[in-house]
Amino acid sequence: MSWESLADAVLTGDRVTLRRVRITDRAALERIAYDADTWRYFVSQIRIPADLDDFLETAIRETLNGTRIVFVILDRESSEIVGSTAYGNLDRAERRLEIGWSWLGPQARRTGVNRAAKLALLDHAFDVLGCERVEFKTDVLNTPARVALARIGATEEGVLRSFNYMPGGRRRDIVYFSILRPEWPTVRREHFTADAATSAG
Repeated sequence: MSWESLADAVLTGDRVTLRRVRITDRAALERIAYDADTWRYFVSQIRIPADLDDFLETAIRETLNGTRIVFVILDRESSEIVGSTAYGNLDRAERRLEIGWSWLGPQARRTGVNRAAKLALLDHAFDVLGCERVEFKTDVLNTPARVALARIGATEEGVLRSFNYMPGGRRRDIVYFSILRPEWPTVRREHFTADAATSAG
């Protein structure tokens, strides 16, 4: 599996399977997408059926043209779709990408699914794609996301001020995190083993 065939990648871990989003996923996503808390810090929001249609259209188009690879997250215990995540800002020449655009339905939060999805994405990025840098960004006000990124061993790098508009007109500051290839073996061992995951909650 390479950068060229990334849209066809299926990432499997002990807890989750990630595969590219399909139009046939609409009904499953509709069951989990309309929770208002999910979208508090998102630029694009899914609040009504038309928003879900826009999400799917954009996700499928960008996945097929390779600008962003949007996955659904399947919980292997239930075989149900419980959320979505993506690789974006892909830069093959520089061996760099971003993990983000991640959201879960309410029933999958605080269950270990998010951590398992991040592990699958990071393993594939470093071990298969040969990335030198994997980055993450979030709203500076999104304390839960910042805490979660620190708990998986990502390094907080700094804030980019007035980065973009949010719904309602607020200009948001974003904070960048990253994990580098030389750091990954230690980060994986210290933050993704069973003992580390348990201590992190």
